[in-house]
Amino acid sequence: MEPGLFLSMLGFLWVAAITPGPNNMLLTTSGANFGFFRSLWLMVGIMLGMQSILLLVAFGVGGLITIYPALHLFLKIAGSLYLLWLAWKIATSAYEKLETGAPPPKPIRLYQGWLLQFLNPKAWLMGLGAVASFSLAGAAYNPSIAGISLGMFLVNLVSGIIWLGFGTVIGRLLRSKRAWYTFNIAMGILTAACVLLIWH
Repeated sequence: MEPGLFLSMLGFLWVAAITPGPNNMLLTTSGANFGFFRSLWLMVGIMLGMQSILLLVAFGVGGLITIYPALHLFLKIAGSLYLLWLAWKIATSAYEKLETGAPPPKPIRLYQGWLLQFLNPKAWLMGLGAVASFSLAGAAYNPSIAGISLGMFLVNLVSGIIWLGFGTVIGRLLRSKRAWYTFNIAMGILTAACVLLIWH
């Protein structure tokens, strides 16, 4: 892949990765509630899920979505319901003092972050857009997919660290029950609002 095309692809992927969406809302919430390091597994799960989606799109499943619109509709409905369930869980999560020695409830696990991507229409659109726009034909196809995979890994790593760090900083400010509940309700509402983006 030529440097110019690779940089253009990075720009596309960066905009898709850094803008608010289900993944970033979860990373921010997890960082605030559980801290940076305890939330890294969620970030790794999200990154693995994104790579899985990219490979599925690149090697055939993406074609099924374009051929069968009902499959895309199913993904949108399932993704919307899952996001609303997550939004509810975030908004109603119990208050935990971050400075106590007792460990808080477990953060979202790696496999949950990975599975979320299969119900995340933004992840599918990111994979479809990247493959459709930046893959090369013929013998260059596989190397171009490897380049897209590398680009996706880089932007997801950087944007994930940014959103996790943002959540961790907010978490240090959540010293009262009222601030904790206000933040979680706000994040729950923002996560639920991502459903509107799915149907836009």
